[in-house]
Amino acid sequence: MRQMRNVLMIPFLLAISVVQVFAERDTTEFLQPKSEHLKEARLVVQILDYFHYRNTDLEDSLSSVIFDNFLSSLDANKNYFLATDIRSFQKYRFSLDEDLKAGNLVPAYYIFNIYKKRVEARLAYALERSGDKFDFSKDEFYRFDRENAAYAKTSDELDDLWYKQLKHQALNLKLSGSEDEKIAEVLKGRYERFLDNVSKYNSNDVFEMFMNSVTEAFDPHTNYFTPLNAEDFRRESSKSMEGIGATLQQDKDYTKIIELRPGGPAFLSGQITKDDRVVGVAQGAEGEMIDVIGWRSDEVAGKIRGAKGTLVRLKILPAGATAGGETKVVNIVRDKIKYDEARAQSKVIEYEENGDKFTLGVITVPDFYLDADGLDAGDKNYVSTTNDVKKLIKEFEEQGVDGVMLDLRNNGGGALFEAINLSGLFLPGGPVVQVKYANGNIEKGNDDDKTMFYDGPLNVMINRFSASASEIFAGAIQDYKRGVVVGEQTYGKGTVQNVRGLNDFMREPTQDKLGLLKYTIAKFYRVTGSSTQHLGVTPDIQFPSAYGGSEFGESSQPSALPWDKIASAQFKPLNFVDNQLISILNKRHAGRLKTDQSLLDYQYDISVLKDARKLQEVSLNYDKRKKEQEDREQQRASRVKVGDSLSELEASKVKDRSLDDLKDPYLKESIILLAEQIAAKKKRG
Repeated sequence: MRQMRNVLMIPFLLAISVVQVFAERDTTEFLQPKSEHLKEARLVVQILDYFHYRNTDLEDSLSSVIFDNFLSSLDANKNYFLATDIRSFQKYRFSLDEDLKAGNLVPAYYIFNIYKKRVEARLAYALERSGDKFDFSKDEFYRFDRENAAYAKTSDELDDLWYKQLKHQALNLKLSGSEDEKIAEVLKGRYERFLDNVSKYNSNDVFEMFMNSVTEAFDPHTNYFTPLNAEDFRRESSKSMEGIGATLQQDKDYTKIIELRPGGPAFLSGQITKDDRVVGVAQGAEGEMIDVIGWRSDEVAGKIRGAKGTLVRLKILPAGATAGGETKVVNIVRDKIKYDEARAQSKVIEYEENGDKFTLGVITVPDFYLDADGLDAGDKNYVSTTNDVKKLIKEFEEQGVDGVMLDLRNNGGGALFEAINLSGLFLPGGPVVQVKYANGNIEKGNDDDKTMFYDGPLNVMINRFSASASEIFAGAIQDYKRGVVVGEQTYGKGTVQNVRGLNDFMREPTQDKLGLLKYTIAKFYRVTGSSTQHLGVTPDIQFPSAYGGSEFGESSQPSALPWDKIASAQFKPLNFVDNQLISILNKRHAGRLKTDQSLLDYQYDISVLKDARKLQEVSLNYDKRKKEQEDREQQRASRVKVGDSLSELEASKVKDRSLDDLKDPYLKESIILLAEQIAAKKKRG
């Protein structure tokens, strides 16, 4: 067990040294840390050193990661800093560990103040040139993905980069039908707003950015929140898109969606996912689309809020897409979160194939929720995922369903207690999950109920956005060979976090209201002993996916804890499904990927998105871009239709199905697979 470190006392002069450094260099307004920030910095590193799962001391190697994290949080696309700035910062690369232990925040604030100065200079340049009449006949290119590019050596290089960026933005507006006067107005408004936002940065903002560069060096799910944002985190209100049910967060120049609330209009739309970025907002069906790039997230939330029943249109840059990538517009009707719809929902679907009729029950589980107060109070009817699913299965049995499917797509997790209990409805007792703590202790989460509440055919549907508790449930069903898991590989979040206010760690009471720390304390493992970290759950029947693990998921996070394995728990597979059944289902699924129009269309959309993500630069020539736009529209119109690429014999096998009215191709395919699973089991007796 690591020991708590002694913390050096900070001379008062340290608190004013940022002032001294900048007074020698510039008269520009600057930010400096507050006295409570010094206290919090020391406390955070003590907590991480002592309690975080990763057994890593805060030393030079981690200092280097923190240094890179902070620069990336400020200027990931290398649009602001000069190469000379970066060289001047290098003296801090291997000393931030000692600075943090001493509560010395001078380097962080020094770097930020240089950044702020550079941003103001760039925005002043953009405003000066925003009214230019751009020449779109030249064969120029704009490289929008500069993560691996070198920092500009001179201001002239940055001028060239920013001029092409302005030209790119102007060309996008022109291709959308805007006239020169309107283009100039939009660009001027965008950068005026951006400059205004930069002027609003305060000491707390800088401290939070820097401390998250520290916490995320330990792992991506460890975060610091200032006192104000800690209240927002607890209430999930201040940064929420009230009216559509999603949570916003600042992500450099963008406003990113970090959570969709089950039961909210955004979640129910099925058109918005975690990590999408909002780049435009419009009111009603005819309202002008307002560009919100560079806005603060609370200002974007203010534009999205509105009266219940009114329409808001959002221009979305999809998760994983690079800056300048293809956007989409989503229409959402504002509403209060429908808590009934935030709970498990069911529907019964009638399906007929080759003369066989199937009655199938589908349960959508948006979250692993639990009324802990009701449980502690002994309320037999406390609200929980497991209790709701039990009721729905009873209703299914009354309707004579032949099989059940649980849809866990976009389910980001929730209560571990519920993941275990829900698994227990389909298992005859035994271990469901293993949890390993930093001290090496391993606990088993057991289903203590030896009865199987539902023992019929079972199908579990997952996607890349299924995480944590969803992965525990799907993994248990797969490991016990209880049901067939279909869909996409899951997120791969196999870690457990604890949330504590920093005031809780103070030995002596303080009048200061400190922030909040969320930190990783344990890891999840399947009953086989394999961690769900990175790997998540690979479905038995794998559907085409727009997202790979390196693009979206735990594996896309450089500081993610590694995958590992522990000893298997003692469990006995039920063998309700076997390799022969999985092979049959995979063969039939592969056939439909070539013959089902909805799956063909979806595969086409995936290929377009993947191609767009590969792009690193775009032409600034109007005629070329216009032709590219027309070609995309033509390709979409002429995409593969059933029968186009099939032999006459294959085409003759394509039938109209009773599920053709379903607009969700993956739901449709999962229902067919469940029916085939039932039919195959009946045939085999």
